[in-house]
Amino acid sequence: MKDVYITRIAKFLPNGPIDNDQMEEKLGVIDGKVSRARRIVLRNNRIKQRYYAIDAHGNVTHNNAQLTAAAIDELCDNDFPKENIELLSCGTSSPDQILPSHAAMVHGFLKNGNMEINSPSGACCTGMNALKYGYLSVMTNQVSNAVCTGSERTSSWMKSDVFENEVAHLKTLEENPILAFNKEFLRWMLSDGAGAILLESMPKGETPLKIEWMDGYSYAYEMEACMYAGGEKLENGILKSWSEYPAEVWAEMSLFAMKQDTRLLGENILVKGVDSLKQALKKHEISIDDVDYYLPHISSYYFKETLYNELKIQGVEISWEKWFLNLDQVGNVGAASIYIMLEDLVHSGKLKKGNTILLQVPESARFAYTYAYLTVC
Repeated sequence: MKDVYITRIAKFLPNGPIDNDQMEEKLGVIDGKVSRARRIVLRNNRIKQRYYAIDAHGNVTHNNAQLTAAAIDELCDNDFPKENIELLSCGTSSPDQILPSHAAMVHGFLKNGNMEINSPSGACCTGMNALKYGYLSVMTNQVSNAVCTGSERTSSWMKSDVFENEVAHLKTLEENPILAFNKEFLRWMLSDGAGAILLESMPKGETPLKIEWMDGYSYAYEMEACMYAGGEKLENGILKSWSEYPAEVWAEMSLFAMKQDTRLLGENILVKGVDSLKQALKKHEISIDDVDYYLPHISSYYFKETLYNELKIQGVEISWEKWFLNLDQVGNVGAASIYIMLEDLVHSGKLKKGNTILLQVPESARFAYTYAYLTVC
């Protein structure tokens, strides 16, 4: 078994930052009416700016695979050209199509020669799952290097025209149709972007980070779906797939829009998250005292104080000086968030040799959590 190090890290955020007042202009107004949910959601999430792969005229500038390829281009240079990549492992919750896989499409844009590819499916945890596949592949000497990515291009999923057919259909049923909050909620939460990491078996670069361990936990065995796309949630909690509906109702029901069961989210995401964190700490025989920097992926600053309180309640309080967050500046970029957060920390000048970093990524899709523990070399 070989040691595995993060030797390079990069990010790509498309176009310029979008502030809260520009969001509806970019995504479009539904049914010609300014959203009533927008202010409520933004007040709670406290995100100040985010990035969209949409230009000033409302045209899409990048698809997801292009965002990812751009992050990899930022990662590579003459000392490590993209032709040297042996394994490409790409995670996202918003692939550009059902088939081919996301990693295959990214590889198509790289045009860098033959290599192994991997595309984990899911939501926010896919970025970490992509990293773990690369980590295990380098550790077991299957490859000498791996490029792992997390990316999202959700803006096109949230544009007003995705929902217009549903609103038009609702107008035939009621006089003042209102799009369900679980569909509109994520319009004001998500952002576009990509992050990329190079893994090697030697501690190269200015700030190499050794991956000590990675773990994952799923609560799907006891929890129903909370965030979903490509289906409709029935009263019994089961998801009915888009493929089981007639094609003519796909648009009427916005079946391909991302939706969030906010009730389930608030009641469970933190409790299960701290429970899984305690399991990971116990398994690896470390405590919070062994963590210098805590990087939790949170979708909203609404959860910052409540997460701190839940950590305290369950006996694993993490003091504020250990927290590192950038949500307010880049938005919730899903599977890419932890990459972009770590990239910002690495380039902040804060890290010193021997520092330890704990990454925590929750996924509300059906409540899964992934962890990584790093040491600065």
